[in-house]
Amino acid sequence: MKQTAMTVAVTGTSSGIGEATARRLAADGHRVLLGARRTGRLERLVEEITAEGGTAAFRTLDVTDAADVRAFVDAACHEYGRIDALVNNAGVMLLSPLAALRTDEWDRMIDVNVRGVLHGIAAALPVMRAQGGGHIVNIASVGAYEVSPTAAVYCATKFAVRAISEGLRQESGGEVRVTLVSPGVTESELADGISDPEAREAMKAYRAVALPASAVAEAIAYAVSQPPEVDVNEIVVRPAASAR
Repeated sequence: MKQTAMTVAVTGTSSGIGEATARRLAADGHRVLLGARRTGRLERLVEEITAEGGTAAFRTLDVTDAADVRAFVDAACHEYGRIDALVNNAGVMLLSPLAALRTDEWDRMIDVNVRGVLHGIAAALPVMRAQGGGHIVNIASVGAYEVSPTAAVYCATKFAVRAISEGLRQESGGEVRVTLVSPGVTESELADGISDPEAREAMKAYRAVALPASAVAEAIAYAVSQPPEVDVNEIVVRPAASAR
C-alpha cells in the first residue's frame, strides 16, 4: 500500500544518521526539511535528493537556540503547509573520565542532546496539536540503557532523552505519536569530536563493528510509516555481532 506523503523535519542532517534518514524518507516520497549548522553539506544533499526525484529543502539550524528551532519548524509549515513528523537527531558525544573535569564538554552535551530535544518538542508540539496530530521521533542511543566508563555524562543525556520521550508519550494520549530510536555503534562522525586521548583511542576498538547509518534510517522510516492508530514507542538497533 502506498504511503501518504508527509512533511518530515530532521535535525542534524549534515552527516550520519540524519543524512541517511533524509535520503530514506525522501525516497519514500515524503517532503523533508533538513536542518544543521553545516549548510554547505545540506545544500549538496538537497541537490542530490531533488535530482533523484525527491522533495527537500534546508535551513541552517542550531538546536541549542530555542528560537532557531521554532523558526525551523515554522519553515517546514511555510514550505509545505504542515509538519507531520520531527526527527530530533542532532547530538554530540564527547567522552572523557569525570575526573578530567571537562565541564565545557559536559555543558555542550547537555545543551545539544537534552535541550536540543526539548527545544524540538516545544516548537513542534503546539503545531501538531493544532493540526490534529503528528509524530516526534527522538534519537537516543544504547547509552540510554547502560553506562560505560568515560561515557557517564553522554549516557546521562541519553537516559534523559529516553525519560522525556516516555513522559511525552504518556501525556500525549495518542494525539501525537512518540518514538525513541536507540542505535548501537553506527558509522558516523559522532566520535570525531572526542578530545580526550584515552577515550578517543578506546572508541576505535569499540567502533570496530558498526551499523551503517542507513540501518537506523530504516528503523525511523518503519516507525513513521505506521498507520495513525499505531505508535511504535521504542526501537533498539545494534550490529548483530555486537554484545553491547
